[in-house]
Amino acid sequence: MLVSDEMKESDILKLQKRLNEEPFVKESVYISKKQALKEQSEAMGTNPEEFLGYNPFTASIEIKLHSDYANSDSIAKIEKVIKKNTNIQEVLYQKDLIDAVNENIKNISLVLLALAVVLTFISFALINNTIRLAIYSKRFLIHTMKLVGASWAFIRKPFLLRNIWSGILAAIIADSILMGTAYWLVSYEPELIRVITPNVMVLVALSVLVFGVLITFFCAYLSINKYLRMKAGSLYYI
Repeated sequence: MLVSDEMKESDILKLQKRLNEEPFVKESVYISKKQALKEQSEAMGTNPEEFLGYNPFTASIEIKLHSDYANSDSIAKIEKVIKKNTNIQEVLYQKDLIDAVNENIKNISLVLLALAVVLTFISFALINNTIRLAIYSKRFLIHTMKLVGASWAFIRKPFLLRNIWSGILAAIIADSILMGTAYWLVSYEPELIRVITPNVMVLVALSVLVFGVLITFFCAYLSINKYLRMKAGSLYYI
């Protein structure tokens, strides 16, 4: 953000302070004309003031935005807000780069979503097959319970409870791994705390627990009902 030469340094610092109070500003850095000249001279290997006779650079304020505002639409709105101040000469940012980054993030998100769907399907298939095999081995016990007059609800109960507890245990293990991985990522890159927030992790942990219970309950319920409906003779041919 380039500042007018007519602004005094004290006024620029006041402007910077006001900007820091805005919700979209993460941090800001004031660069004076002298500092800009020094940095550019070092970058170019020559001092333009020596042959121009004056400092061609203007004071500026570099603004870093919060991640929630790092997209073209938000930046365009922020630019309009900043330009309302007549002492702001120009707001500079790499629009093409931001668009490219956001497009890449969108594409990566779609790939990760597709991968998550595939892994969810695979997980469901593995859990379903495991439960079906466990109940298959008890098919004659289920039939025996039917013969002695046990109701279907009574027969289902121990199988459902056992599988629900298995789902809870599996969810606890999965949540522990997720929490450990999240903690390691945040300790390695503290900025990720803006994405991996405690609220997000609680929501993920609860979702894993709920889906773990629902999937095991649903698979066990269907498998048990299959053998409850079968006649004795059919149990030998499956």
